[in-house]
Amino acid sequence: ALLDEVTALVERPNVLVCAFEPEFLQVPQECLILTMKANQKYFPLLDAQGRLTHRFLVVSNITPDDPSAVIAGNERVVRPRLADAKFFFDQDRKKTLESRVDGLGKVVYHNKLGTQGERVERVRAIARAIARLLAQSGQQPGGDVLAQSADTAARLAKTDLLTDMVGEFPELQGIMGGYYARHDGLSEDIAFAIEDHYKPRFAGDELPRSPTGVVVALADKLETLVGMFGIGNLPTGDRDPFALRRHALGVIRMLIEQALPLALPELIELAAQTFAGKADFNPSRVKDELAGKFIYDRLAGSLREQGFSAQEVDAVLALRPPRLADVHPHLQAVRAFAALPEAPALAAANKRIGNILKKAEAESPVHPHVSELLLQEPAEQALYAAMQQVLPQADAQLARGDYTASLQSLA
Repeated sequence: ALLDEVTALVERPNVLVCAFEPEFLQVPQECLILTMKANQKYFPLLDAQGRLTHRFLVVSNITPDDPSAVIAGNERVVRPRLADAKFFFDQDRKKTLESRVDGLGKVVYHNKLGTQGERVERVRAIARAIARLLAQSGQQPGGDVLAQSADTAARLAKTDLLTDMVGEFPELQGIMGGYYARHDGLSEDIAFAIEDHYKPRFAGDELPRSPTGVVVALADKLETLVGMFGIGNLPTGDRDPFALRRHALGVIRMLIEQALPLALPELIELAAQTFAGKADFNPSRVKDELAGKFIYDRLAGSLREQGFSAQEVDAVLALRPPRLADVHPHLQAVRAFAALPEAPALAAANKRIGNILKKAEAESPVHPHVSELLLQEPAEQALYAAMQQVLPQADAQLARGDYTASLQSLA
């Protein structure tokens, strides 16, 4: 993006190498890179390990015989910018993140949803509940430890919004929280979770690096989604000021790629409970619009982009599977089933049976049990005998999670 912008700014590009004082490298490199790129349109130079060096490139629009004056001028211009960043960094570290928590209560988040302080309390409650669910499922041993670290990270995750550095560069929220947490002597786990709780920030971005980070990021995104849907702040075709589509995709990716044994309806219900007492909050809107439609629509779009056909996606998502981690195994099973020679005939028969039952249900409720005495045709008896033999095996395979084998047994 910067290369495109600079290309449009100059007619006779002449690239020059400049440098700044190495002591500025004590400031986190994200701050220096951002100030050089955003304010000065300079290209920072990194070493082979990806660390920032004290040299940078400028693109001049003139090619003088002696470029030293151009180089010196650019070096002189960048110095106050870097000095500002260093000043913000030094000032911010004089106060701990913990000491900033109370200040969040004075920052309005949304007039119908209260302050950032109230929001933090909701995120904490959701994070603790998710940690407990993971502990109960057996996937995350030491649930109390996870709940404790997630609670700490959630309490401090938004405090960097009150720092000078993030005030100047909002893009650094989360990243600066991680640096300041380490300076305050907090563990790497907490620092990573504070830094990662905004992830994934965009399509294709990496997920949080630790279980604590995943729990806090999930809680943060669920709080935003449920809160905004609850007050009717839904995205329209071209407007999504609270990035709800991106938050929904983030929730989907974490549940699927981390194979979390969590049911989506249960998570949304947990988050909705934290808004109890908010006059403008409507829980039924959350249930119908968010849980019933919005998240599954985003998931369907994402799966189609991954190469699954609309038919395969509809076959799996029609049932609104509560555990999104099951979606990919279901899709593979549907794909394997569709490849069988018997598939078209079985699908047609299944559709016909469904239509007959719908009509029958309207006239009189269908009894779920079969009476063998009423089966007179040899074909009826043979079908019933085959079902008795196949169903226990197919059901057992389904319960084991071997969806492909279950469909093939039925076929």
